[in-house]
Amino acid sequence: MRHLPLYFAVLGSSFRRYSTYRLATAAGVFTNTVFGFIVAYTYIALWSQRPELGGYDQAQALTFVWLGQALLAATALMGGGAQEELEARIRTGDVAVDLYRPVDLQAWWLAADLGRAAFQLLGRGIVPMLVGAFAFQLALPTAPLTWAVFAVSVLLAVVVGYALRYLLALTTFWLMDAAGLSTVGVLLSIFFSGMLLPLTVFPGTFGEVVRQLPWAAMLQVPADVLLEERAGAGSLARALGFQAGWALVLLAAGRALQSVATRKVVVQGG
Repeated sequence: MRHLPLYFAVLGSSFRRYSTYRLATAAGVFTNTVFGFIVAYTYIALWSQRPELGGYDQAQALTFVWLGQALLAATALMGGGAQEELEARIRTGDVAVDLYRPVDLQAWWLAADLGRAAFQLLGRGIVPMLVGAFAFQLALPTAPLTWAVFAVSVLLAVVVGYALRYLLALTTFWLMDAAGLSTVGVLLSIFFSGMLLPLTVFPGTFGEVVRQLPWAAMLQVPADVLLEERAGAGSLARALGFQAGWALVLLAAGRALQSVATRKVVVQGG
């Protein structure tokens, strides 16, 4: 707890650092918006043939599309953020400096990633969502409580995403170059989060399994909260509990792997 002010300072510093990349942010907003239109019209064609596919009507399906574009950068579904920076520091050996800091390595990078996610949500998330709401009929809730629970769900989604990417970054201690695993991680995130199609579309045992994987906590669960598919206090509590449970499991796994990795810091070429 005594380091809490420092972690907030790291979060704020990370937010300010990402806010300086104005051209990259504008390009990201443009890309997310264009891709949102492409996917939205694909969904319209699909849902016109299957009106209640996955238990969603067309307005809910379109809301899912634009929410995905709004959360894409914040949850780092396509990688990046703390993962890339930590991998680079491990390869160069600069991570040794990080380990000498009187703070926890995992918590330090979590704070930095939360700052990044906060800016990406504001800088690259809101505009595409507003454009989508203007261009299409979306199923956005009106209840303030739904939005409050959704905000908590998004925070947990960011933490789960960070925990997964932290595990991948730590493999650099052994592999020196985790690019291959990172690519696999991105593919898994895109498919199993629901970024391509809502996970409720998948039938049978396969659908039940993918909805229990950690990637579902990054998009599918926040979407269901926003779409009010999780009705009632019990259902909402289970949704947040699912996300929090995966966050704790993955963070614990990251801490265990960190403990093993830092017993012998391997510096490439040295």
